[in-house]
Amino acid sequence: MKKLDTAGFVPLYHQLKEILIEDIDNNILNPGDKIPSEHQLCDQYNVSRNTVKKAIEDLVQEGFLYRVKGTGTFVSMPKIEQSLSGFYSFSQVLKEKGLKPKDIIIEIKKETATKKIANALKLNKGDQVVMLQRLRCANEEPIILESSYLPADKINDIEKLYMVGETPLYEILANEFNIVVGSAKETFEPVLIRKYEEIHLGIKEGNPALLLERVAYDRMKQPVEFCKSIVRGDRCRFYTELI
Repeated sequence: MKKLDTAGFVPLYHQLKEILIEDIDNNILNPGDKIPSEHQLCDQYNVSRNTVKKAIEDLVQEGFLYRVKGTGTFVSMPKIEQSLSGFYSFSQVLKEKGLKPKDIIIEIKKETATKKIANALKLNKGDQVVMLQRLRCANEEPIILESSYLPADKINDIEKLYMVGETPLYEILANEFNIVVGSAKETFEPVLIRKYEEIHLGIKEGNPALLLERVAYDRMKQPVEFCKSIVRGDRCRFYTELI
């Protein structure tokens, strides 16, 4: 067992963090494993509870660990990585990583487009859109809270959208509504989880997340979907390759 350097310049909580991260990287602690309690870590490394508490809080914030109230603290699954270099399907990304995708439909309804949505879809003020809100999961774990807005005049039967739990949305659009998505533009920005999102994503209000906004276009470069996604920052990482 590694010991902490009490005479060094590196804070003790940071040293403890590095030891726990190294144990995770070396598969000494595996995803789903329960780590020792705060009391056990205090005894094991001869440090104060505040030191242990700070180390664990940082690791939870950074996504290495997660807490289960009344049970303990556990090692998180590795972050889901996705390249930004091309068009992608979240479900396909999960399958390629050996994870089982699942979509839970929260709501499907018609509503009047807001100014932002109307501008994105090139609609007129007061035009109707179909809103599809769903929770996107990996192995039953909620990862993304996603709301898609579709021009209502292109969706002649919104009941068919309920197939999205079993069939990818873009496949439904192509097969049922003759809407073939050919390209998309996405923007990303950091945000904090709000109360409504906490309820669905299962992480506390104020935790970091990513806001993804996408406009999808058909083959004629006409916008056919505006999508707003709240992505858990502790479970996902996006990257790009520079050539």
